[in-house]
Amino acid sequence: MNGMQTWQQNRIYSAINGTNPMVMARLSGGFAVMGDTQFLPGYAVLLPKREVTSLNDLSLSERTEFLKDMSILGDAVLQATGALRINDDILGNTDQFLHAHVFPRYVSEPPERLGKPVWLYSLDHWSAPLYQYDPKKHGRLRAEIIRYLRDHLTGNDHMPN
Repeated sequence: MNGMQTWQQNRIYSAINGTNPMVMARLSGGFAVMGDTQFLPGYAVLLPKREVTSLNDLSLSERTEFLKDMSILGDAVLQATGALRINDDILGNTDQFLHAHVFPRYVSEPPERLGKPVWLYSLDHWSAPLYQYDPKKHGRLRAEIIRYLRDHLTGNDHMPN
């Protein structure tokens, strides 16, 4: 990453070097980060510990750690939000680097949305300032997710940021 890039232009490298402000914790298989958008409050992402394009680029042991951490991050989001359930998603179609989305789904969502993938929400949900992560608005939720991760992981499983 050269000096001209922002943390958004290389999220994994910026997580590794400590300049990604969205990082909540370093886990054994990756970095737990808050999602840029919070129209589903608690949305989080797991980034791998090294830059790869897909899950298949990781060794079997790295995959195991990554997927384990994805599920633990889901537990943390579920506990912190009280959501109905968690949707986990690994795509790589738009951003061509490995990352796992952890979406809380809420009873309060419109029924026609709740039964469908979050990707069908309108574009304004993804880009409108109203829905962007705001430390003042979402800081308490972020702290709850971090607390869960600290309380449920020990030893080499995590290193809080």
